[in-house]
Amino acid sequence: MLNVMTFTRRLLLIGLLLVALAGTTTFAKTKFNSVWKGPDAAGITFAGKKVAALVIDKDESLRVSGEEALVRELTARGIQGVASYRIVPREELQKADRARVWYEQAGVEGVVALRVVNDEKRRTWEPSSWSTPYYNSFWGYYGNSWGAVYDPGYVRDDRIVSLETLIFSVPKNSLLWAGMSETENPKSGAAVVAEVVKQAVKEMKEQGLANSQK
Repeated sequence: MLNVMTFTRRLLLIGLLLVALAGTTTFAKTKFNSVWKGPDAAGITFAGKKVAALVIDKDESLRVSGEEALVRELTARGIQGVASYRIVPREELQKADRARVWYEQAGVEGVVALRVVNDEKRRTWEPSSWSTPYYNSFWGYYGNSWGAVYDPGYVRDDRIVSLETLIFSVPKNSLLWAGMSETENPKSGAAVVAEVVKQAVKEMKEQGLANSQK
């Protein structure tokens, strides 16, 4: 039986490959339940500038496919997207001091980082209910309650995949925007990644980070 992280990586890897091969997909139910915008984000735009896509994962195939998917979304919005695996050697990627040199030499203005933080099953109890509307008066209730149908309720199990999306300014070395998203009952990794990537880049535009400079 696969452990949680192995399952997640394989799920997302399959999805990322599908995103790369297919132009459309049916999105899962994804929402950003927590967002934050830093004070340094004011007045900053990445439009026309080089922004690196970074997927934090030790699975090389997942990282490469994910970064390419993110690059496509950045480029489609007028940003010079570049995958981190193309500018930072694999052996130096996990060492901040060494990776920093490569990002700066590449002239990167920003980084969009994506990382899976949780994959869990969530159990929800749906309470019981009574199908009669006659609760306004005792006698109304009394006369109809004998025929009321009782629903004992049920338990619902959902799979929730949580992803963390962060946007950094490289020159300022500061966090500009952060979001935590949840995807409920994903049928494929494509639904998870494609939706989160699109929503994250959409947020960049809404926050002014992808707007054209006047």
